[in-house]
Amino acid sequence: MKIGVTIPNNWGIEDVQQVLAFGPLAEQLGFDSVWVMDHLFNNGYIGERLNDKPYYHPLATLSHLAATTQRVLLGTSVLVLPYHNPVELAKYAASLDQMSGGRVTLGVGVGAMAEEFQALGISMRERGSLTNECIAIMKELWTSTDASYHSRRWNFDQIKFSPKPLQKPHIPLWIGGSSPGALKRAAILGDGWHPSGVSPEEFSMGRREIHDLARAGGRDPESLSMSARVEVEVSSGPSSDRAASRARLSGADAGEMIAGIEAYQSAGVEHIVLALNSGDVDKLKATMESIARSVLPHFS
Repeated sequence: MKIGVTIPNNWGIEDVQQVLAFGPLAEQLGFDSVWVMDHLFNNGYIGERLNDKPYYHPLATLSHLAATTQRVLLGTSVLVLPYHNPVELAKYAASLDQMSGGRVTLGVGVGAMAEEFQALGISMRERGSLTNECIAIMKELWTSTDASYHSRRWNFDQIKFSPKPLQKPHIPLWIGGSSPGALKRAAILGDGWHPSGVSPEEFSMGRREIHDLARAGGRDPESLSMSARVEVEVSSGPSSDRAASRARLSGADAGEMIAGIEAYQSAGVEHIVLALNSGDVDKLKATMESIARSVLPHFS
């Protein structure tokens, strides 16, 4: 079992240097990975938590962390693919993979914030097909010597694209979400599954369905990475994710956390991401140190 932790790019911490310091701290404490989240506006439940406080760009945050860490995996949990131009994102991600020594994993999803789709002029109804095309385009650019792709949205033929990712065949794309569409996307197009806010029982059922769909599609189910993001109760403030309220761990009880992680491990989770639900820098540090001292050795 690998254990990662979120970096609070989404918790309104005014001093960005305090946010960035959590990357090297996580590596020093022995976590396997660090993860950031993706939203454009402080609307809805995000606005309730942040008002007008900062929500830092996920890829800018990871770019800095690539230079201040050496070992930890750098992940997005999750990047909303329809918000991003797939050609530009493929370039950015491949460059970051090269600069980080091949440490990037992109958790990706379809998004759910109507105001953000409207502001970008993107049809929310088409978010599923947009996501599928983005995945196909990025893989084509990352793996083909002379890349080609043709659709009503994007059209290029026999182009040279560089740099390629350092990882081969390409940067892993872990599919977020637990809807039927997300499960099918993970089984057919993704390199892994990365839902949030699901219980161990729900994860086990989803994993079985993904494996069945992968086999039916001619893929080896064992080639798919199995990961989950689970909220950790650091403070009593608003949740970082509405769905995450269905499944969370206590950051104050090591025994309870160990038992919770073991339940996810038994359900088939190979890499768990602990989403620390606080913007209190001191509480975050104390929680990470406690987990590193009392929980990580149990799974090492």
